[in-house]
Amino acid sequence: MRIIPLVIAVLVSAFMYLFIIERDTLLALASTDDTAAQSETAGAAPGNDEGDGASKELVRVVALRSEARTIDSAVIVRGETEAERQIDVMAETSGLVVSTPLRKGTFVQKDQILCEIDPGTRGSSLNEAQARLAEARAGVPAAQARLEEAKARLEEAMINDNAASKLSQGGFASDTRVASAQANVRAAEAAVASATSGLESAHAAIQSAEARVASAQKEIDRLTVRAPFAGLLETDTAEFGALLQAQGPSGAHCATIIELNPIKLVGFVPETEVNQVELGALAGARLASGEEVRGTVSFISRAADPATRTFRVEVDVPNPDLRIRDGQTAEILIAAEGKSAHLVPQSALTLNNEGRIGVRVVSDTSQAEFVEVVVLRDTVDGIWVTGLPDKADVIVIGQEYVVSGVQVEASYQEHNE
Repeated sequence: MRIIPLVIAVLVSAFMYLFIIERDTLLALASTDDTAAQSETAGAAPGNDEGDGASKELVRVVALRSEARTIDSAVIVRGETEAERQIDVMAETSGLVVSTPLRKGTFVQKDQILCEIDPGTRGSSLNEAQARLAEARAGVPAAQARLEEAKARLEEAMINDNAASKLSQGGFASDTRVASAQANVRAAEAAVASATSGLESAHAAIQSAEARVASAQKEIDRLTVRAPFAGLLETDTAEFGALLQAQGPSGAHCATIIELNPIKLVGFVPETEVNQVELGALAGARLASGEEVRGTVSFISRAADPATRTFRVEVDVPNPDLRIRDGQTAEILIAAEGKSAHLVPQSALTLNNEGRIGVRVVSDTSQAEFVEVVVLRDTVDGIWVTGLPDKADVIVIGQEYVVSGVQVEASYQEHNE
């Protein structure tokens, strides 16, 4: 007695499997059987000259005549806001802070003083360097005078040497006198070389003193730390009396400042869509707070992220009131070149046996056909899809009861928008 419920359960399961999973196949078989039966009946009926075409029973469906239209396309990415610039302002010298600190959140202008450091003995070092410079400059006239004197003595020695040589040729001067005159010329030449070297040393001393003055002045200039650009302080500036020690190239921290106008929207576009994005393209974004902003694309990376194979895209957005903060989540829509698409009801979408999304259309021979589509955008009026020809009769009622190749009788409805 227990085998009967088991058999019934197996039969019900088989029926449900055929009705749900193999529904398209059953409908096709049923349509084929009906067509064959109608053909036999029509062939057996006397006086029927039109054959099976006149008595074939067609599946009635409702279709929509659709024409492709060009719509604005967009690349959608998720990203975040990012400050235009953010920098840790560092002190380049060591010392005690002698300025009143500015509190975080304060808006500062470019070149505004952020931190001042006690000068200590730096002023004395500058005065000493300036005194050395004055001393070096004072030595130049003396060196120049010695050079001129040496040149005069050289000229005199050359005249005496010339006179001695001529007198010696006439027998009026001894060889000793000639040798002495030549020795005087060589001594004068050596004196000129020495005076020239002395003058060059005086100029070198001036340059060295100027370098020491510049170094001392630069050290004093470093006592005042200024804002490199206008922005908001993200941290307090260094406290009064705090010791800043500039160790290494990074220096000592004075404050952190960020620039929020304009602000950047940063997202990462897949490699399949990056060619649709162009510099200067309009873009909009919806922030996590619900605020909507607009801007233009200012940067597209040429190198992909090695981990995600995506490309960094930046959008500049005006932010004069500084309402948009750094690090807010944003859904970014970047305008792309328009695409040709059809607007169809959401209910018209269906799946084929392979699980691919598409719609069924009425062919030129009044047969149902499945066409795979790609969904571009979902709107309140319907779904924009691509993949259909420029003109298509899309089945909107009855598409679930027909398969490809089934003859249909379509009635048409108006396009509602």
